[in-house]
Amino acid sequence: MRVITVLTLLLALPVFGVIGSWAVPSTDSHAVLWHQLQTVLPSYAGTSFLLSLGVAVGVAAVGGVTAAAVSLFEFPGRRVFEWALLLPLAMPAYVMAYAYTDFLQYSGPLQTGLRALTGWEGRLLPDVRSLGGAVPMFIFCLYPYAYLLTRTALAERGVHLMEAARLLGAGTVRRVRQVALPLARPALAAGVALALMETLADYGVGAYFGLNTFTTGIYKAWLSMDDRVAAAQLATVLLAVIAALLWMERRAQQRLRFTSARPGGRNGHEARPVPLVGAQAAVAWCVCALPVLLGFVLPVLVLLNLLWGEVQHAEFGLPWARFAAWSWISFKLAGLAALLAAALALALAFALRVGPRPGLRLAARVASLGYAVPGAVISVGILLPAGWLQAWWPASGASALVTGTVFGLMYAYLVRFSAVALQSVEAGYARIPPTLDESARMLGTPRWKLLRSVHLPLLHRSALAAALLVFVDVMKELPATYLLRPFNSDTLAVVAYQLAKDERLGEAALPSLAIVLVGLLPVLLLSRAMRER
Repeated sequence: MRVITVLTLLLALPVFGVIGSWAVPSTDSHAVLWHQLQTVLPSYAGTSFLLSLGVAVGVAAVGGVTAAAVSLFEFPGRRVFEWALLLPLAMPAYVMAYAYTDFLQYSGPLQTGLRALTGWEGRLLPDVRSLGGAVPMFIFCLYPYAYLLTRTALAERGVHLMEAARLLGAGTVRRVRQVALPLARPALAAGVALALMETLADYGVGAYFGLNTFTTGIYKAWLSMDDRVAAAQLATVLLAVIAALLWMERRAQQRLRFTSARPGGRNGHEARPVPLVGAQAAVAWCVCALPVLLGFVLPVLVLLNLLWGEVQHAEFGLPWARFAAWSWISFKLAGLAALLAAALALALAFALRVGPRPGLRLAARVASLGYAVPGAVISVGILLPAGWLQAWWPASGASALVTGTVFGLMYAYLVRFSAVALQSVEAGYARIPPTLDESARMLGTPRWKLLRSVHLPLLHRSALAAALLVFVDVMKELPATYLLRPFNSDTLAVVAYQLAKDERLGEAALPSLAIVLVGLLPVLLLSRAMRER
């Protein structure tokens, strides 16, 4: 138990390292931070605030409306949209940015076609590489967070309460305004908070569009100004915002308790969604089809078109050998991280079940914060304590251990994604009755044999789901991989970003499509689970 407690506290070390940067007596770092406060820090704060505000409003609107449409109303195609609205989860925001940049830029197919129709030779659309262009990218990429939670809340009680309100004589508009909206508000708030965490943690879109956000500012302070302490101190500001969002999300999740009980008996089969016909059905269909079109179908078609153009015009053909090498590195790192995260989650969940000590619970809660921490903050939090240890004890080789090594990269992945695996395994444990453990103990079964012979056979699906989720998250992860990867170990995400940054969008299409294809795996798994409920 003590070993597991120590391991979970090690997962929280990067966060403590970032916070501890303020205790370092560094005049140069404070001078850099003061200079940033006078020059670029207001720009970082302003851009991040406007980006977050736009994404919050858009995610709430798109996720809430689509969830209400498929949960409360019946119209043609509703069953398809129930799972199709999850497809944008497979599309990383930076991949969507590459696709729409090619589609909407001055020389892209849309503006070229419009100029051919209108005869106008100037720019017909604003530059997509801007704050106004980044907001829609994040909205159509992240709205499934709000859609999924809101749909769950409405599906459990919304239809029944809407039916009760109808029997009391309330009209459709009044039922939606006074019944559905208050019911969905906590779930919608939780989904928006999750979307904002992903937005603030993003590096690919901000760097590619040239936005001055907190995340890009951390990289500039670190790489351009060569000051890790200043980068860490800047990261604490972002960490404080993420902590506030995490608190808001947890509070909203707690308020979902009043929607967690499904009415029993025959009532679950008597209430039906309100049928829509004619123009109302067409509006509902369009409302659900538009996010799927803009968030998944169109970006995939653009990437396929870029790939086809690259195949047609590549002088020496596509670099299949290099693509195979990038894919192998990505699969190897993601597979190793998935195995380690699943094993750690199984050990921690088992320890919490058989011996729930207060210290272990606290360590597990602290370790669960890692998923909310941006990859840039984790990278700084790993390298900064390693540098302090190296300066205090030169023979330790701490910096060499975590800088440009697989060990450092795996450490960052476990800090970032162990919480995902732990949630999946704990959900599996919730389905195992405690009486099974008591019966095994009465028969004299040792503690670890209980895990091997009793729990593991019952948890194999949850463990596989945990490994799959971590695998896909690592395949898409960019900031930590970009900074901590070993030499000559570029992953598909890093290669796609580097090629797109060099305006080689045709070459970036192949690794981008590979990332999207892998990202479809958990989406299909989730949609299947939703259909079985």
